[in-house]
Amino acid sequence: MKRSAAFALGATLIGFFILLNSAFIVPESKSAIVLRFGAPKNTYMTAGLKFKIPFVDNVQFIDRRNREIDLNEIQVIVKNQERLLVDAFARFKIVDPLLFYQSVTTEEEGNDRLKSLMGQTVRRVLGEVSVDDIVSGKRSELMHRIRDLLSNGARQFGIEIIDVKIRRADLPAQNSQAVFQRMITERNQLAQQIRAEGNEQSQKITAQAERERAEILASANEQSEKLRGKADATRSAVFATAYGRDPEFFDFYRSLLAYEQSFKTGDGMIVLSPDSEFLRYLNDLKGRR
Repeated sequence: MKRSAAFALGATLIGFFILLNSAFIVPESKSAIVLRFGAPKNTYMTAGLKFKIPFVDNVQFIDRRNREIDLNEIQVIVKNQERLLVDAFARFKIVDPLLFYQSVTTEEEGNDRLKSLMGQTVRRVLGEVSVDDIVSGKRSELMHRIRDLLSNGARQFGIEIIDVKIRRADLPAQNSQAVFQRMITERNQLAQQIRAEGNEQSQKITAQAERERAEILASANEQSEKLRGKADATRSAVFATAYGRDPEFFDFYRSLLAYEQSFKTGDGMIVLSPDSEFLRYLNDLKGRR
């Protein structure tokens, strides 16, 4: 009786031990690879209770959360042969745990391989541009290019690159002053060139405006002379018609106009002969001599 109870207890313990070794839980944040004698047999991407052959299969867990890798400060030789100290980081995740395991085996090895690949990519991209491009407006474009190239390289490890950022890109202390002075000189030269081009454009615009002004004035004067000539012709025709209708009144009217203009000048004193033709309407209302 006691032997049967002991045997049952032993069998129960053995069964429980086997059950413990045949079941495992995949956490929400990880993937699992079941290895049989070191060779991958199953891959689990979803969380939950899973089973394996006890004492034969082993489980390798791979973190599938977004992770970050820091690239220690590296020295980059840029296009104009100047040196930059670059500090960058990348965010990534493992999207193919089986390929990752087959490529690098462990996460530590994967981090080392990815960091090495990132350093090569940063040097390659930044080595094709100048310091001005890195420091100024092209930094965002350069980070996108680094990310795309790094993504292509990391795909062989089952890794997806989410983003790449350049934290810092500085000149070495011994070179910074000389480079800053060169950049100031280049900016001054560029400013002078822009001013010269602006002055040239200003002169062209001014000259063009003067030409147009002269053409407009000439055209206006031409039109004015034509209108004046037409008006004079009309005036002469009106005078001629009026003179033809009443020559005596027309002569009298013109004499009055002449008197008005003459007495406006000087102190109003005019010396004339009494029998002057100019005074004939003053001597006689009918203008008779």
